[in-house]
Amino acid sequence: MRKFYEIYPIWSAVPTELSWSHFQELIRIDRKEEREFYEQESIKSNWGYRELSRQINTKLYDRYLISPDKNKIITQSQKGLIEKQPEDLLKTPYIFEFAGLKENKNYLETDLEKALLSHLTEFLLELGRGFSFVANQQRIKIGSEYYYPDLVFYNRLAKCFVIIDLKIGKLKHQDIGQMQMYVNYYKKTQMIDGENEPIGILLCADKDDAVVEMTLGDSVKNVYASKYLTYMPSKEELIKIIKEEKELYELTQENEKK
Repeated sequence: MRKFYEIYPIWSAVPTELSWSHFQELIRIDRKEEREFYEQESIKSNWGYRELSRQINTKLYDRYLISPDKNKIITQSQKGLIEKQPEDLLKTPYIFEFAGLKENKNYLETDLEKALLSHLTEFLLELGRGFSFVANQQRIKIGSEYYYPDLVFYNRLAKCFVIIDLKIGKLKHQDIGQMQMYVNYYKKTQMIDGENEPIGILLCADKDDAVVEMTLGDSVKNVYASKYLTYMPSKEELIKIIKEEKELYELTQENEKK
């Protein structure tokens, strides 16, 4: 109670939409801007305190900050996430511990896809606010061939289709080229006036950042690669992953400016 009073000394400023259980989670957060971020996300995304606890433990705030153009979240934390641009949807890494796939166990991409669809509510919460499920293995015809993107979503906040392909191994340059083809297809056949261009997200267990950077280059548009974990990492491990991804992102930004 003393901690609660120290953080929320003015009762009229306390978000009344949240329960005492929510506040027990929130008062553990020292950074003011991070706490305000989780407050607003809990309200706007209608999180129960268990989901709030999960998002805090998986360091959602920090994972968003290292994705493209996420520095603005610091100044927008009082308003919650504002995903207006498609690239604002990204996280690094995604954490799918709810899917029930154990670390270092053999499983196929179809196993991962089925596990995520079996826990669709949790999967949508991990993807973020505004996502709606469209299809899995949706058959599309390009030329004389049929292709099957793993998962297709629509995000009403970013106003765009989001195509996701799952890769259990290290990402290959062919995977990036195929995703670019999917993005181009949805842009030409599915996009309507007022929508943003579709984006493609390649979720992989591992990736060679040099290969990703050289393959994406300047010609590949609206395609992103991000890691996923099928288990809940320790706090130290997660911080290490986030730090490495942040350093890589900052280095990439510096190279683009040169």
